[in-house]
Amino acid sequence: MTHRGGRRPRTGVRALAGLLGVAAVVGLGIATLSAIVARTVLIPPSRREDDIRILGLELPARRIVLSATEDSLLPGDYSFWFAGDTGHARVGDIVSVSREGVTRELLGVDFGDLASARRGRFSGWFWLSPRALGVPYENVSIRTPLGPAPAWFVPAAEDSDRWVIQVHGRAVRRAETLRATGPFREAGYHSLLVSYRNDGEAPRSADYRYALGDREWVDVDAAMAYAIARGAREIVLMGWSMGGATVLQALTRSPRAALVTGVVLDSPVVDWIATLDFQARLRRLPGVVRWGVYTLIRSRWGRLVTGLAEPLDLERLDFVSRAAELDRPILLLHSVDDGFVPATASVALAAARPDIVTFEEFTVARHTKLWNYDRTRWEDAIRNWLAALGGAPAAQDVGSDQRA
Repeated sequence: MTHRGGRRPRTGVRALAGLLGVAAVVGLGIATLSAIVARTVLIPPSRREDDIRILGLELPARRIVLSATEDSLLPGDYSFWFAGDTGHARVGDIVSVSREGVTRELLGVDFGDLASARRGRFSGWFWLSPRALGVPYENVSIRTPLGPAPAWFVPAAEDSDRWVIQVHGRAVRRAETLRATGPFREAGYHSLLVSYRNDGEAPRSADYRYALGDREWVDVDAAMAYAIARGAREIVLMGWSMGGATVLQALTRSPRAALVTGVVLDSPVVDWIATLDFQARLRRLPGVVRWGVYTLIRSRWGRLVTGLAEPLDLERLDFVSRAAELDRPILLLHSVDDGFVPATASVALAAARPDIVTFEEFTVARHTKLWNYDRTRWEDAIRNWLAALGGAPAAQDVGSDQRA
C-alpha cells in the first residue's frame, strides 16, 4: 500500500507537467503566429506573388492565354505584371474560356519579355504614367516631414482653383490612381497624384512600417499645403483602399481640412478591425490570434515584435463608429465581391450617414478594380457626384464654419 500510495503523486505531477508543457507550446504557437500576422500587415512587401500561369501567346491575333483564376476571369481591362514585376502588359476583354485556360485580348506590352515569361499577376493600375493619357502633366515634389516626395500634377483643361488629391493604397504606387484623372479633369479639377512614406517612391519612415493611415495622412496634409500654395481653394480628397483610411484621417485631423469640399473612396478601408478580421477568417486564424495581432499593434511593448515606432490607434481608424464626426459629401464606391477589403464597413457607413454618403455598390468587380470592370459606370458615378457637389457650395460653408 505504501508503494502504491507513493506512486500516485509522482504520476499526478508528471501529468500536470505534461499539461503545462502542452499549454506552453500552444501559447508559444499563438504568440508566434500573432507576431507573424502583425508583421505581415505592417511591413511593406518586397514583392507580390505571381499567381497566374501564362499558358500561351497568340501574337498575330494579339491574344494571351492564362490559367483560370478569380482575377483572370474578370471582364474588363487590366494591368498584367509578369516575371516578378520585371515586365508589364495590358490585357483586355475575355475572348474565350476553355479547359485549357482563359484567352484574353493583349492590348500592349510596355516593357519586359512576355514571350519567355511563365507567370504573372493582375492589377487594376492599367496605365503606368500620365504620359499614356495624352494630356499635359508635370513631375513635382511635395515637401513632407520626411523629405521630398514625388507626385504628378495633371492640370485641368482650363484655369481652376479646384483640385483633387489622389492617394493610392497599400503596397502599390501612385500609378494606381491615374484611372480617375479623366472625369476630374473634365469637371475642371487639377489632379495631384501623390506618393507617401514607405510606398517605394516617397521617403521611408524611421521604422519602415505602415501605419494604416494613422501617420500617412501627414504626407497628404503636405500635399494639401502644396495645392493651396498653387492656388487651390477647393480640394477633393480621393483614397483607394488604405488610401481611403488615410484621407479620412486627413479630413478629420488636418489643419487645412476647411478647404476640403468632398471625399471619394474607392474600395476603402473604413474600419481596420473589420478588414483584419475578414483577412483572418479567410486564413482560418482562431480568434485568439486575431486578439494577439490587435494587442501587438495597439501596445507600446508590441513594438519589440512589430517594429512600430508608435502604437496604432485602431479605434481612431474606425469610421463606422466615428460616422457622426464626418461632415462632407462622400462618394463611396465598393464591390460586395471585393475579396480583400470587405464592403461591410462601407455599407455600414452609408447606412449611418445617408445624408452625406452616396454609395455606389458594385458586384463581381473585386478590390480596386471597379474602373477596370465597368469603366463607364465608375466614371459616370464620379461625374454625377462632382456635378452635384459643384451645385451645393454649402458643403464648403459648413466645413469652413466648423474648422476655420
